[in-house]
Amino acid sequence: MSDADQPHAPHGPLPEGGTVRPMTRWGTPVMHRPQQLVTAYDAELRALVADMVATMYAADGVGLAACQIGVDQAVFVFDCPDESGERTVGVVCNPVLTLPEGKDRHLDDGDEGCLSFPGAFVECARPDFATVTGTGLDGEPVTFSGDGLLARCLQHETDHTLGTVFGDRVSTKNRKRLQKAHDKAAEDYPADWPVGVMDDVEA
Repeated sequence: MSDADQPHAPHGPLPEGGTVRPMTRWGTPVMHRPQQLVTAYDAELRALVADMVATMYAADGVGLAACQIGVDQAVFVFDCPDESGERTVGVVCNPVLTLPEGKDRHLDDGDEGCLSFPGAFVECARPDFATVTGTGLDGEPVTFSGDGLLARCLQHETDHTLGTVFGDRVSTKNRKRLQKAHDKAAEDYPADWPVGVMDDVEA
């Protein structure tokens, strides 16, 4: 990977060596309740986050929260481009979201999807800039800010730690469209997806 391809990693690179786990789907209780705060910054947390990173990449996603692999912990990982195309990577435990207010608040009504409801996208209006603060893998303070898809990602993943899925934020009409698209694509996403995806690619 050339320097030009290196992602922006203000708080260090994502951990590697994790195991891909099956994606937890909407409707599973852990997806719809606030997650437990991270209190132990230990080898167990690092192993969990490495698995989250491996699963996110296998699913070709830009972010993943712990609840999406069935773990009740308020932590997410991401590797996501901003409006300019620059990728930022990071790990955020116990995230707190700050959004613009007043004249600085502008909505982006672009399409959104979720790895826990795969194969479906609908418009979801969100502020076009976001800042998330929290702690990193070692308990150190971290802050990430961005626009474009990165802003949407930071909001989407923080929502997951609060028990909110983006389908909760769209109209009934769009939720029906989302369900229809998801059902149509269901056979492409077996119950253990994305386990085995990388094997298939390598084969």
